[in-house]
Amino acid sequence: MMLDFTAILSQWQLMLDGATLTAKLALVTTVTGFLIGTLCAVARRSQSSVFSRIAAIYVESIRNTPFLVQIFLVYFGLSSMGFSFTAFTVSVIALTINVGAYTAEIMRAGFESVHKGQWEAAETLGLSKWQQYWHVALRPAIERVYPALTSQFILLMLASSVTSQISTEELTATANFIQSETYRPFETFVIVAGIYIALSLLMRLIFWLFGLAIFPRRRRLGTMI
Repeated sequence: MMLDFTAILSQWQLMLDGATLTAKLALVTTVTGFLIGTLCAVARRSQSSVFSRIAAIYVESIRNTPFLVQIFLVYFGLSSMGFSFTAFTVSVIALTINVGAYTAEIMRAGFESVHKGQWEAAETLGLSKWQQYWHVALRPAIERVYPALTSQFILLMLASSVTSQISTEELTATANFIQSETYRPFETFVIVAGIYIALSLLMRLIFWLFGLAIFPRRRRLGTMI
């Protein structure tokens, strides 16, 4: 059978809309997941056993269950409690919960890589714990784990394809619709794979430029992610 991409390319607007929604999911959940992950990393290192254990339970629960199960739990769980959200909102919640757990472990490693002398100096200056994290530890911690964070957030964008299972009209859901209309599944998913590769490279470029902007040492060394 001859390959024919004509019918697929004629649906370029649908593909563009799906890719745009995928990018929006990635952007929103990257920010929210980073914030939640950082707070959980602080909680795991807290002297309060309550906060530390709660954060540990959250992280281990998410890291040891499939994302598909998590998104179904959020989707059906919210519905059973009487909450009605759009598929996009549910997807953001599920993706944020998922990536937050992985980010927590990455950031915890970053905080623990900060030299003990810096923590002691900050404590000597009378800074509170939150001030120590904000003024002393946060920036060097992020810099040291920046490549790992970048990879995690790119994986997050790719994982957003699973949200098609709850009818989120992102790129994979759009591809399923197009292939059912055109009866060209192979050609459809070849193009979709190319779009995902392009999105991944674009995200990598954005993170690299962002890293050069906020980490002068990386700029001097010319470090690529």
